[in-house]
Amino acid sequence: MITRNADATWTGDLKAGKGTVNLGSGAFSGPYSFSSRFEGQKAANPEELLGAAHAACFTMALASTLAKAGHVATSVHTVATVTLAKGDAGFSITGIHLKTEGKVPGVSAADFRKHAEDTKTGCIVSRALASVPMTVEATLL
Repeated sequence: MITRNADATWTGDLKAGKGTVNLGSGAFSGPYSFSSRFEGQKAANPEELLGAAHAACFTMALASTLAKAGHVATSVHTVATVTLAKGDAGFSITGIHLKTEGKVPGVSAADFRKHAEDTKTGCIVSRALASVPMTVEATLL
């Protein structure tokens, strides 16, 4: 079994308070706040961190899938856009869009898109977030 951790600390009330989030590896530590989450202020927010985790996992998994099919990627780059919207029950993550681009010698654009679609449902983070609607847009460069 592999375990990873992160921690967060919050002080104050929801709107005026502030927090700090830290990755257990020490690779990232940063502030977050109500304003960075809901008003676009420049600082980390949970949805952005979730998107980073999803983009990283998906990109690794897609490279692996391509290599197993005999196509080692020169590069794969993915942007994960996480949508947060307010509904009757309050705010929810309502969707994740993965936009991926790859330089992969010997693979067709159609096969690249198929591998990306398969990876969308197969990567570890995608499986953990299966209740969230996801889309993928894949472009072979």
